[in-house]
Amino acid sequence: MIHKLTIFDEKANVITSADDNKEITKNLNKVGVRFEQWEASFPVTKDHSADEILNAYKKEIDKLIEEKSYQSYDVISLSATHPDKDTLRQKFITEHRHSEDEVRFFVNGKGLFILHIGEKVYSVLCEKGDLISVPAMTPHWFDMGAEPEFTAIRLFNNPDGWIARYTESGIDKSFPTL
Repeated sequence: MIHKLTIFDEKANVITSADDNKEITKNLNKVGVRFEQWEASFPVTKDHSADEILNAYKKEIDKLIEEKSYQSYDVISLSATHPDKDTLRQKFITEHRHSEDEVRFFVNGKGLFILHIGEKVYSVLCEKGDLISVPAMTPHWFDMGAEPEFTAIRLFNNPDGWIARYTESGIDKSFPTL
């Protein structure tokens, strides 16, 4: 069973797990990770354009821009039929860092963020309505699964968007995937 949050030691031994959103938020906030549940009321389908999704969530995007001065945003949407799904999965599932916060608001589907903080690894299942902000320079990886199905709004401090610095630690190979 995939818990919404599982905390491991660096050898992939489970320390604790939680399904309660308040407990998850508390555990993640302690290590500087923002995790919140927002209303994802616009029913996103594969027929919606990125502009339609961004317009539907303009209020939420504007709130984050006002709080953190993000400079750009976009929509990432992947499905099991995407021709580059395997290549993209490998790009995201390898431990890396960013020089800025990695912010995602899931408006459909799910994905697994795994954060390597200190001597612990936090595996967070993000689903529709979840907002996660991984602090800058935090080693992490993301698994969308072999048959991805998610849509998320991404916000960036860097106008160039998603730029990863891979750690090459290999730790990402030792933990459960989606």
